[in-house]
Amino acid sequence: MSYSIKDLEHLSGIKAHTLRIWELRYNILKPQRTDTNIRFYDDDDLKLILNISLLNDNGYRISQIAKMSYEELNSEVISLTERNYQYPDQIQALTIAMIDMDEDRFEKILSTNILQNGFEKTMVHVIFPFLMRIGYLWQTGSVNPAQEHFITFLIRQKIIVAIDGQTHRLNSNSKKFLLFLPEGELHETSLLFSNYMIRARGHKCIYLGQSMPIDDVATAYNMLKPDYLLCIITTSPNQSEVQEYVNTLGRLFADVKILLTGFQVVGQDLEVKSNMEILTQIESLSRLIESIPS
Repeated sequence: MSYSIKDLEHLSGIKAHTLRIWELRYNILKPQRTDTNIRFYDDDDLKLILNISLLNDNGYRISQIAKMSYEELNSEVISLTERNYQYPDQIQALTIAMIDMDEDRFEKILSTNILQNGFEKTMVHVIFPFLMRIGYLWQTGSVNPAQEHFITFLIRQKIIVAIDGQTHRLNSNSKKFLLFLPEGELHETSLLFSNYMIRARGHKCIYLGQSMPIDDVATAYNMLKPDYLLCIITTSPNQSEVQEYVNTLGRLFADVKILLTGFQVVGQDLEVKSNMEILTQIESLSRLIESIPS
């Protein structure tokens, strides 16, 4: 893959101006050039800058880093992330594991964070910010489908294992949630994690999953009479169609609380019915569930 210097800036947090100074002063980066003499960087350059950024943020001087060999740099980063559980450092480490498609490294980082911070905090403070970074990489064409599928599959596995490990503790006050993604929507990670959070707080979850035709959602709704509907809209329907889709939800499910979130919903100035609520972040769902009388 190829990256512009602006890509490196966004992904590492190091200003492009600083990167150019480091190129000249320490000969850290050796960018390639296009036929029209425009700088570009490859995966190795990105990994190098992410590693340098991580060490620099933890007090290592750039002059000290510049003297390290590639092997010494990698070793120091691995050692640091295994003893330092600050969230930004863990996100950097996961990004490097994704670029390398290193399943063992990714698994070790994720499992260690879960042991240290618990599953839910790891998801909220490490995995979801990491997925936002992947989103940027995807938009700039800096992540290929194989890398994205590789990493989201590993995360999906973790969430499913966490869901399976829960014991049901429903009571007379437990509410019933119906979860689904619109037809054509395949980004399931947030919905799976919502399933986990709802179950963890003692409520019943009916999980319909990806790409559900609205008529089939209506059939399930009429059969099961849930107290809440949760729908996450990330890419489908697209921005020109999402208001019409929200209107359809309001018409078909007027007697239930509808929870909406996702990139196509949050901050989009949609008109919503009085029985709808837009959740701006994953913690909003947690607060809503915990506000339900038990």
